[in-house]
Formats: sequence, structure tokens, C-alpha cells
Amino acid sequence: MGIYGIPPFIGVIGKISYWLFDYSLIGIRLFPTLAGVTILILCCLIAKELGGQSMGILLSGICILAFLPFYRNHTLFQPVAFDQLFWTAGFYFFIKFINSQKKKFLIFVGITLGFGLMNKYTILVWAFGIFIGLFFYRQGSIFKNKWLYISFFISLLIFLPNIIWQIQSDFPLLKHLQALNDNQLNELNIMEFGLEQLQFPFTLIISIFGIFALIVGKNLKKYRLVGIATVTIFFTMWLLNSKAYYVFGIYPVLFASGAVKIESLLSKKTYWIYAIATITLVPSIYFIPEATPVLPIEKFVKYAQLEEKNDRLDLTGDYADMFGWEEQVKLVDSVYRSLSPQEKNNCVLWAENYGEAGALKILGKKYNLPNPISRHGTFWTWGHGEKDADVWISLGNEKATVEYVFGDVELVKIITHKYAIEEENGIPLYVCREPKIDIEKWWKDYEEHIFD
Repeated sequence: MGIYGIPPFIGVIGKISYWLFDYSLIGIRLFPTLAGVTILILCCLIAKELGGQSMGILLSGICILAFLPFYRNHTLFQPVAFDQLFWTAGFYFFIKFINSQKKKFLIFVGITLGFGLMNKYTILVWAFGIFIGLFFYRQGSIFKNKWLYISFFISLLIFLPNIIWQIQSDFPLLKHLQALNDNQLNELNIMEFGLEQLQFPFTLIISIFGIFALIVGKNLKKYRLVGIATVTIFFTMWLLNSKAYYVFGIYPVLFASGAVKIESLLSKKTYWIYAIATITLVPSIYFIPEATPVLPIEKFVKYAQLEEKNDRLDLTGDYADMFGWEEQVKLVDSVYRSLSPQEKNNCVLWAENYGEAGALKILGKKYNLPNPISRHGTFWTWGHGEKDADVWISLGNEKATVEYVFGDVELVKIITHKYAIEEENGIPLYVCREPKIDIEKWWKDYEEHIFD
């Protein structure tokens, strides 16, 4: 019920994508893109629920289209796209409840929270923000509503299988969080969280309008709990030294409320709303290629004005991550095909990290390569393969690592690529024989380091 510390929702979506599209690029990008489109629709619906008319609804949708981080978040197959979707849906259902007082919308909140927890645990901060916000809704009288607790119980029921799995698996979540904190969050400057929000000034201004409209404005005062919740979420994430994008899920509801507020202020000057929409959207269009890889590599190099140095181009991460994998797999295949039939039947492909292992798994299908192993991330849980294999083909593991495990080590090639990300450039490919340590013990002992 989890991908070694990560909730299982993304794995389920991945499996559905695989059933429908195999490992095709369209399948990988379809579901996060659908999440992004749904967020756009929900943002417009929220604006309508807040009393917005056509101009407010238009401006709220423009804000989503102009918010550059969403282009990356809704292109890559990661839990973050669905996390933002669940946050936005949760806000929408709470606003629907405020407007209608129908208990079914509280139930929908509970279902949303439950599935959100099965996707990414950061939604707990969203739930905390809502909890604080509820004290400001009708003086906290909602805490007397039994349907609020039924909603929470539904969330717990949905999340329960993951809780049980965590307990049975000795809480891998804690190990994942510790590795994340040690390797990434500790290195973050606490000011970066706030400064990154300033990189998108036009949408930020509209969201600030939204915060003030929700908290101190007269027209939206009955939705104050939403404003309090977003402020609570923002500063909680900041105090936790989170990555900036963790909080982006609050923006759709703020875009909607900000757009509605601007519409009310300029109700008799709609041309100003068109001007604001244009100023918000047009500058973002130029920067879309920086946010997501929409350009062919040659055009991106010209667009970004990159200069080649030492036969390398320093691409942004998302572009660079698209290159080098095919060359790695081809080289592994050439080594594999050079083996005798007996060695092929008793060969292990050992990748250093999950990226290399994923390339061997996915791209290796057309070469009929055996499934790879790796001690990195989820791959570790799938084991070490045949411990008594005649040949191990090592991709990416350093010399000291392979020589620690094997008595016979042969360097085949150092793999380089003009465009590949730095960590995948200059990686070694070894052919290894004669293990000199206990493979099972070596594998098990590495459990504490699989997220390094």
C-alpha cells in the first residue's frame, strides 16, 4: 500500500496509465495534464460560487494559465499534480457547503482528504489549515455538526490501509522524510520559500487581493475560513522549511477570490479587467519553455542562448533529463548480446539509481533485456535478483562500489552525453564477475541508504 514511504495513489494511476498506454509518453503525461485541466475548471467554478460573473470567472482561469509552475507540475508524472488537485477540490467542496449547507459537500471533503492522503502526506497541512479556519466560521459552531466528524471518519477509512501498511513495514515514511530532510530540505535557505513566490508577480498580486477579500472584505466575509486556512497553510509550510512548490495548491482558490474581488471593484470598467488579464497572461507565454519542455532541443538551445562548453550544454533539469537514457540502454544491450547463451540466462543488470534502472526497465523492453535491479528507492524492495549470477552488468556504479562486491571487474566504457543531466554524464559501465561478499546481506544492509 505504498511505494516505500510514498502513498500508493500515484502507483495506481501509473498502473492504469500502463494498462492503457504501455510506457508511451502520452500515457505518462495524460493524467497530470488532466489534473491540471481539472484545477483550471475548479478554479473557475470556485469563482462562480464566490459570486463571480463572466469577467471574474475569465480572470480566475487566466491566472491558472499564467501561473508558470503549473506547466511543470502538470507535465511531469509526480504526486504534486494530484496533490494540487485534491487541495483545490477540497476548497471547492467547502465553499459549496458554505453556500448550500448540504451535508453531502462535507462528505465530499472527507473523500477528497482521504484520497489526498493516499497521494501525498502534505495534504495534512491543508487539513490543519482548514481546522484552524473552521474556528472563524460561525464562531466555530460547525464543530457541533456531526457530519464534520463523519467526513473525518470517511477520510480515515480511506487512508486506513496505508496506515496499516506503514505499521507493518516499520514506518518507511519516517525513513523517507529523514532522507528528504537530510539531503534536500536542510540545504534550503528559509528565505527561498518566500522569495520564490515573488517570481510570479502578476498572479501573486491577484492572490493577495484574494486573501484580503476573504479575510477582511465584506462581499466574501462568509468565506473567511478559506482565507484563514490559506494563510495558516502558507506559514506552516514556511516554518517547516518546505519546498516552495508544496504550497502552490492554495493559489487556485486565491486566484478565484482575487478575480472576483477585482471584478467587483471594476464592475463598470470591464476594459480594465481585460487589460489585467492580458498583462497577467502575455508575459508568461514567453517563459513557458523554461517551465516545461515544449520546444525541440535545438530551438530551446537558441531560445535559452546556451553556449557549448567542453562538448556539453548545461540544460535545465527537465530538458536534460530527457537525454542519455537511450544511449545507456543501447550500450548495456551491446554488452549483454556479447555474452554467451549461458551467461545471458544467468545475468543481472545492476543500475546505480532509479533513473538508470527505469531506463533499463522501460527502454530495455524493445531489446528484450532482463529486468534490472537497483538499491535506490523503490527498486530496492524488488530485491537483488539472482545472487549467484555468472555476470553482473553494472551501470552507473562507481569503481569502489563494484570492486567492493566483485573480484573480477572490467570497465567497458565511460558514458558521456552532450545534453544529459550532469549526474548522468560520465558514468561508468562495468562487467563484473565473482562476487566476494554475501549478496543477500549486502542488499539488506543497504536499507537505511536507499533514499540517499
